Amino acid sequence: MTGLEILLLVLVLVVVLGAARLVQTARPFIVNAVAGLVVLYLAQAVFGIGVAVTPIVLVIVAIGGIPGSVLVIVLSLVGIAF
Repeated sequence: MTGLEILLLVLVLVVVLGAARLVQTARPFIVNAVAGLVVLYLAQAVFGIGVAVTPIVLVIVAIGGIPGSVLVIVLSLVGIAF
């Protein structure tokens, strides 16, 4: 192996480890967002509650999870937002 090949190998390793760290950090937000969106979907399918899925709703649901989606549903029912 030449010096350039070793340098490229180290660079690829650093990029892969960085990407793995990023995915590991974002995993709870992804799980919360999916769980919250399932709750929003079930509220619409079962109860007929229509909530527009906007970027603000996604942020609330991603951070809050199921309680965040319940908050969005309640605010939508009351007519305050969404």
